Amino acid sequence: MQAHVPKQFLPINGKPVLMRTLERIHNYDSSISIVLVIPEAHRSYWNMLCNEYAFNVPYILTNGGSERFYSVKNALEFIPDDCVVAVHDGVRPFVSNDTLKAVFEAVEEKKAVIPIVAPSESVRVVDGDTNSIIDRNTVKLVQTPQCFTADVLKKAYSVDYDPMFTDDASVVETVLNIPIFLVEGNRENIKFTTTFDMLIAEAIYESFASQGYF
Repeated sequence: MQAHVPKQFLPINGKPVLMRTLERIHNYDSSISIVLVIPEAHRSYWNMLCNEYAFNVPYILTNGGSERFYSVKNALEFIPDDCVVAVHDGVRPFVSNDTLKAVFEAVEEKKAVIPIVAPSESVRVVDGDTNSIIDRNTVKLVQTPQCFTADVLKKAYSVDYDPMFTDDASVVETVLNIPIFLVEGNRENIKFTTTFDMLIAEAIYESFASQGYF
């Protein structure tokens, strides 16, 4: 990001990305209990931001880990066994109501649900010095929130960390051999990773704000 603060604290329309994400979830359904995971080293900075912006979305705060796996595992300690869990990236503030509705409606029956979108570009597979084209219709781009019944996700996270665990679906699929159900995500639901993402964020924000999402 070439920024002096972690990307979750960079502003979108005058407010940190992470606050926009929490607002997005809270505005969708204020009854959702939010467990926020932040690295311990950044907690004082986050608390300062909350005071500065008079941020009042309710949440439970816990420490992050050295890997995503440990951060999710820490958060699961605050989750009851008889509920559903949606694990969402703090730097994805533009998840739509339709995407949220789709994952929550499907999870009760399917147990493990993730949103996806189709790639718009051509896709090639690289193997060493060679590469080859593949049918892009067989490839999907994975988003969050990834949604599971709590008993499934807790059981999956009872194992030791493996570098092959790149997201929650990979943990559940690998450990429990449970199939992952796919629902349609929304293309605006980007994960902020580069300065380019920040350039288009303001335009997406204006669109979402006009729909009453913020």
